[in-house]
Amino acid sequence: MSWEPVTLGQLLEANAHERGGDEALVTPTARLTWSQLQTRARHAAADLQSRGLGHGDRVGILMGNGEEWLSLFYGAALIGAVTVPVNTRFKASEVVFCLKQSGAKALYYQETFLTIDFAAIMPEVRAALPALQCISLLQVNWRAEAKPLAGPSPSDLLLIQFTSGTTAYPKGVMLTHDNMLRNAWAAGTRIGCRAEDRYFNCRPFFHVGGSTLSALMSLSFGCCVVTLPTFEASAVLEMLERERCTLISGNDTIFQMLMGDESFARRKLHLRGGWAASGPQTMRAIIDKLGMKHVCAAYGLSEASPNVVMNDWRDPEELRVQGLAKTHEGLEIRISPGGEIQVRGWSIMKGYCNNAEATAKAFTEDGWLRTGDLGELNTEGRLRMVGRLKDVFRVGGENVAPAEVEEVLLSHPAVETAQVVGVPDPRLGEVGCAYVTLKDGARASEAELLAHAKARCANFRVPRYLRIVADFEAIGMTASGKVQKTKLREHALKEFNLGGVT
Repeated sequence: MSWEPVTLGQLLEANAHERGGDEALVTPTARLTWSQLQTRARHAAADLQSRGLGHGDRVGILMGNGEEWLSLFYGAALIGAVTVPVNTRFKASEVVFCLKQSGAKALYYQETFLTIDFAAIMPEVRAALPALQCISLLQVNWRAEAKPLAGPSPSDLLLIQFTSGTTAYPKGVMLTHDNMLRNAWAAGTRIGCRAEDRYFNCRPFFHVGGSTLSALMSLSFGCCVVTLPTFEASAVLEMLERERCTLISGNDTIFQMLMGDESFARRKLHLRGGWAASGPQTMRAIIDKLGMKHVCAAYGLSEASPNVVMNDWRDPEELRVQGLAKTHEGLEIRISPGGEIQVRGWSIMKGYCNNAEATAKAFTEDGWLRTGDLGELNTEGRLRMVGRLKDVFRVGGENVAPAEVEEVLLSHPAVETAQVVGVPDPRLGEVGCAYVTLKDGARASEAELLAHAKARCANFRVPRYLRIVADFEAIGMTASGKVQKTKLREHALKEFNLGGVT
């Protein structure tokens, strides 16, 4: 198979025509066939048109995963409008920043989501952006009829993805129809996605893991996507069993939480594969405990739509466990002298929205995207990600990648998740500080875990400090399930009274 550039609307039309009666989307409140999803997208497009919105206009969506989010996203794409997904964890000032930076003309929002009252922040949003149309879901006309319009081209913008909020000022990654749809197709081809699959999406739709690698992968192969408004391990396991899902994806934290949940042992799952951005310890557990014999290792970033490398589901198991994956055809990677992974090719963003300075810094002089990640290439051209450049710390002159220490801690049978950061030390410059959670019912002391690490890695890699915690919610997690290392480090400085150490 080879890729032919298409738009989102063309794929939606093809699915409605070829498999209109098949399920396309399952949520706690809806079951939509491809024909029904197309109809809802058309009504959403008509609602946008009725508000004077059209080709090239930027439209914010602030709500949890559900049929409304996807219908509005697809509806905007039908008329060539550009979706600006807004992170549901953003505060009012962050919402305003993203909408202003992207030049959004409208914001569709859910009045309440979980314990968040979005309606309450709208006065602040309107005061900051008086020209912005703020449209509650209650105001959407789901019966409006769209006017015929010339659709977008594959090279037109589809979405502006703001980074997950781990930085002070999120940057808006500009991605086209072709960027995202081709990436979804390429990644889906590698994991062996097919029309009869039922794909559980753990990621929020406002993240590229949820939009490109779940919703659009489903669109590319005609399979059903199953999702929940938010990730909660026991609810996910129940839905995986009930809906007989065959594919799932996520990062290490997501999989560790699923396997560590008290209800895991009694669930009858039907998973065969998917993808995981995880280290070897977690990949091995995904295969052995979740039964995902064909799971593939993945690496990527928003600026690359997002997937850069992915195993083929037919690769030898050990290659997939070790995370040794190849780039997609038409993409290139190289490792800089400093160890940074750099990428170029068809999936790379058009740049950061209204931020020429940041765009220039993101690329090398010869046009390669700087990922900010450390990696290694083997003789076959397979990539293994080592860690984040900004997360690496130096202990007495030795570089320590947190991911390597986390893998050692995860090899202890009681440990469910592990996160490591560097903290200041007057003699060595920096030392490691680890936070771990334990599996349900498991017991281990902090001293025992430190001894476990000391027996398995060089002394300079052994954490000086270690704490066992119940979870990372209070410390700081992004909505995509990643622990925010900057917030974790700030927490460690306070907990161990290291604020004045230099």
